[in-house]
Amino acid sequence: MSNDPLFEIMGWTVRPWKLVGYAGTFLFAGRWFVQLAASHWAKKPVMPSLFWYMSISGSALLLAYFIFGNNDSVGILSNLFPAFIAGYNLYLHYSHKNGLNKQLDPEVPQQAKRSSRWAAAKAISVKKRRK
Repeated sequence: MSNDPLFEIMGWTVRPWKLVGYAGTFLFAGRWFVQLAASHWAKKPVMPSLFWYMSISGSALLLAYFIFGNNDSVGILSNLFPAFIAGYNLYLHYSHKNGLNKQLDPEVPQQAKRSSRWAAAKAISVKKRRK
């Protein structure tokens, strides 16, 4: 992608890589409005998966800008870390949603205790111990 100026507005020269950087900035900052809206609707603090998708997308666009458009090592490092965190949080979100983290879910033992299978297994084990 060429970095020739596209246009100039009020003394600001806009180049193609700046548009990539602006898009990344709007995504990365806009994720907080998504989180605010989701928390407002839920009436408690929540982190929707869209927050993490916007974080990864914004980080990717900002990384592209800082690598190819601006060649700024500080910008690269400051956007590399959030991308990994967002990716890991999405992994946790979907592994929990798909039941892969049941052993880490504090509600699972309570659900198991309430089930009739658990009660039946408990009764059988108590009878065996008494014999």
